[in-house]
Amino acid sequence: MYLDYYNLSEFPFNITPDPRFLYFTRHHREAYDHLIYGIEHRRGFIELTGEVGSGKTTLCRAVLQALDHSIETALILNPMLSGPQLIRAILTDLGLDAQGNDLLDHVETLNKFLLTKNREGTNVAVLIDEAQDLSQEVMEQVRLLSNLETDQHKLIQIVLCGQPELKTRLARPDLRQLRQRITVRYHLPPLTHEETMMYINHRLHTAGANGNLVFDQGGTREVYKYAKGSPRLINAVCDNALLAGYVSRTMTIDTGCVKRAIRQLEGNR
Repeated sequence: MYLDYYNLSEFPFNITPDPRFLYFTRHHREAYDHLIYGIEHRRGFIELTGEVGSGKTTLCRAVLQALDHSIETALILNPMLSGPQLIRAILTDLGLDAQGNDLLDHVETLNKFLLTKNREGTNVAVLIDEAQDLSQEVMEQVRLLSNLETDQHKLIQIVLCGQPELKTRLARPDLRQLRQRITVRYHLPPLTHEETMMYINHRLHTAGANGNLVFDQGGTREVYKYAKGSPRLINAVCDNALLAGYVSRTMTIDTGCVKRAIRQLEGNR
């Protein structure tokens, strides 16, 4: 609705995990580097945690895009799977035949694939999103995947990406074998006030803003006050604030625009 008015090429605050819009705060850069390091250097298990809407999925997609062709990847977005379903999902995402329901056959298919790729010098990584929701059965299946290795290399690198509850689950005594296999960890904190301002400007610029469209200091402060550094909430309130600015025919998104956006989001018109 407001794209033409603001002369934007696309919506700057979509909540879809588009890596082009990823803004690298210091912590996002460190998390990104940790994931790249853990995958490229075959560290086995890697853990990435952060609050809801902190940008974990977008970061994971950026990592997948950045990995070179010597690394094959699978991305598992649905954690509500059984152990056999998880293995089939991994096989399917890697382009392998996942017919039938025999878990042992599927694990053997995966192991043969990993050994072949290892001989070719190719690494394999699996990213599991929303990992805090994995069942106990699936957590155990994930742990067993770490047994697929040679004397020199882990054949598969597994990134467990989830909310802080993932850390709590992994701290349980019955998951200590899995926890002890995690060698790379990072937790994404919320954005600061200054990072929120830079985040907003980055997304506007990526969407084609030429500098005429701005969130002023009061507007940015109100966004931060409401979103508390959560990128997902920042996107939601900023999108509605742009709509409020469009209705008011202004290129400066101020406190009033943001407050109207918040009332809209909260259902308090």
